Amino acid sequence: MNTILLMLAALASIGVSLWPSTGNAGEEAKSIFASQAAPDSQAWSNLQQSMLAMHRAMSSVQSTGNDDEDFVGLMIPHHQAALDMARVELTHGKDPQMRRLAQEIIADQESEIELMRLWRRQNEVGKPQPSAPAAKE
Repeated sequence: MNTILLMLAALASIGVSLWPSTGNAGEEAKSIFASQAAPDSQAWSNLQQSMLAMHRAMSSVQSTGNDDEDFVGLMIPHHQAALDMARVELTHGKDPQMRRLAQEIIADQESEIELMRLWRRQNEVGKPQPSAPAAKE
């Protein structure tokens, strides 16, 4: 029993909820982050804004019915948030190892975003597809 209580306390301390989601990720994220805000921390505020922007962007993506398009549609804002957060680390972080990690994240995520955008262009994602020609009777 003590093990279960310790696990629940650990989950609660990192903001994991065992209750069903209301479906409004942006509002849920806003309330979670507001309760964790460090006073007078510009870096924390910027990190929160990155997360909120990501949740808004990802929540606005509608399924296309194509798993590949849906994957890319959700991954681009996810990667953009990683870029934004890494830039916050470079601006405010002090630890050399974390700053180097932030630089690597920026290089990797920018490259991956460009790859996904290229894939979208090559596959004409988001453009209406021509209808198949009508069969002759």
